[in-house]
Amino acid sequence: MSSKRLLVNGVYMGVEERGEAEGAQGTLVLLHGFTGSSASWDTLLNEVAGMGWHVIAPDMLGHGASNAPAEPERYSIEHCQSDLLALLQQLAVKPGEAILLGYSMGGRIALYSAFSHYFRALILESASPGLADPQERALRRKNDRALAERIEREGVEAFINYWEKLPLFASQSNLPAEQWEAQRRKRLNNRAQGLANSLRGVGTGEQPALHERLADLNIPVLLLAGELDTKFCRIAQEMAAQLPQAELQIVPGAGHTIHLEQSKQFGQAVCTFCTTVLR
Repeated sequence: MSSKRLLVNGVYMGVEERGEAEGAQGTLVLLHGFTGSSASWDTLLNEVAGMGWHVIAPDMLGHGASNAPAEPERYSIEHCQSDLLALLQQLAVKPGEAILLGYSMGGRIALYSAFSHYFRALILESASPGLADPQERALRRKNDRALAERIEREGVEAFINYWEKLPLFASQSNLPAEQWEAQRRKRLNNRAQGLANSLRGVGTGEQPALHERLADLNIPVLLLAGELDTKFCRIAQEMAAQLPQAELQIVPGAGHTIHLEQSKQFGQAVCTFCTTVLR
């Protein structure tokens, strides 16, 4: 087990690493969602590493132990990709070796980064290719900026109180109290400036729409969506129809955060896919 902070493109990034690169079956890279961190992947990190894999989970900029720069532009999806690839190069992960997994915000970053041709395969949990309609994208950008101002004005705890009550996370009310509290503590371990600028720099409204590029992503892709998250089930189905090598799994009894709500099924799906990719 290794926790470290590495200087990447002028910023420090927190990284959790499990397993040894040399002799590993493969490398799995995990990108967390908004308000998360590498700590979001505790169960999966240990499970996959226990199977002989090398696992890397960075804190995205503005989250966890990574820096939270004052310039929103530094959080852009282009910078996210550049930071990710530079980090993997520092950790001696070569092009074509790693499978990239991203959840929600991390899924959007993962999908964008997959077009770099650096990754062997891709796993997307509750992710989207962005917003195709320019007007919808502009409205989302406006709303994200207003939310960013709210975070800075009211602070992280008040924002997390609001965030946890969004309909998107309603199914998390079924979690055991201890697990829900642990998730809340991880969310609270963030900074207002980091969360606010993450929204401004890499929110859904800022992301380039990737719909027309999906047909060109000719690598194995596993799409995971929770059956209770009807919006992202639809998005995943639409993506599956466009991606050349897509596998879609709708996970019963789960909402948006499958890895938290149905961790066993999520881990099985990820491990099975990774093993299949290596064959």
